[in-house]
Amino acid sequence: MDARQYAPATQRNREPILAVLSRVLPPQGNILELASGTGEHSVFFAPFFAPRQWYPSDPNPFLRDSIEAWRNYHSIDNLHSPFDIDVCESKWQIEEQGIAVQAIVNINMIHISPWQACLGLMSGAGRILPMDGILYLYGPYKQKGEHTAESNRSFDESLRRQNPEWGVRNLEDVARIAKSEGLELQEVVTMPANNLSVIFKKSQVKI
Repeated sequence: MDARQYAPATQRNREPILAVLSRVLPPQGNILELASGTGEHSVFFAPFFAPRQWYPSDPNPFLRDSIEAWRNYHSIDNLHSPFDIDVCESKWQIEEQGIAVQAIVNINMIHISPWQACLGLMSGAGRILPMDGILYLYGPYKQKGEHTAESNRSFDESLRRQNPEWGVRNLEDVARIAKSEGLELQEVVTMPANNLSVIFKKSQVKI
């Protein structure tokens, strides 16, 4: 049985995301993708960054099966089998295997998970990234406490109805947590459909 899953949004946002990733990711080193979901982004992005190695991950075994199925379908040399990583854990599986990471990519996670996941993401990124390592985030955000579009406000309300712990986050809050983990906000890029690309760089030891 084909375990590949499909998320239609990946077809719409992958090209704009790739344009930013191609510019901001380090020219060498391993790339860890957190909350890879179906794996459609993984198989699309990885070939563009060879010979750099792309490591997908997801805490959901159903989605890890999908990632692996997509990986097998495309036979991409620099795309690895998915790790089981829950960002809230104190040590990630990729650390346990001694794999150094120069960049982390995290797409559409922070708003569909509890705030604790954002805290865990920043703690882990601050822990495993080297100096000048890059953390790339993509998704909808509020700026200065305000939604960037009325559609994002409606989306936020819909998310909170599904789960009160979910919701579109305030970018300044995310950046504040990142800074406490030694990650400095470098750039915010306006993306299609009222999303943002948010780029952090490891600039100091954890405060």
